[in-house]
Amino acid sequence: MRVFIVDDSSVIVERLTRLLSEVPGVEFVGHATDVPQAVQRILETMPDALVLDLHMPGGSGLDVLRAIRSLHLDLPVIVCTNYADTEYRDECLSAGASFFLDKSTEFEKIPFILRGLMQKKVKASPVAP
Repeated sequence: MRVFIVDDSSVIVERLTRLLSEVPGVEFVGHATDVPQAVQRILETMPDALVLDLHMPGGSGLDVLRAIRSLHLDLPVIVCTNYADTEYRDECLSAGASFFLDKSTEFEKIPFILRGLMQKKVKASPVAP
């Protein structure tokens, strides 16, 4: 599973890449720190999953989410933010986020979610004769 990260914090990106490296079958394919760069790089790398922060330079994670959904990219999006208010959660989920996590308390759930997504993908794959 190819994973792309959108977050303007280098500390978070480093921490998340370390977590991802511990998940067999997960490959970190890149990251972006702002909205315009994120949309462009997502289209270039065509990841299987996206980890997305909400607050960043040049707009918000919601802008990225809406842009990729408008392009009909059907990849799982894990929003992971320090702004985990119900209002943000509802807005992200209605815009097409697959998961919404509080960065301060649920960050460690990301590898678990990715493992689950990989298992679903494997189960949905046709069986070779």
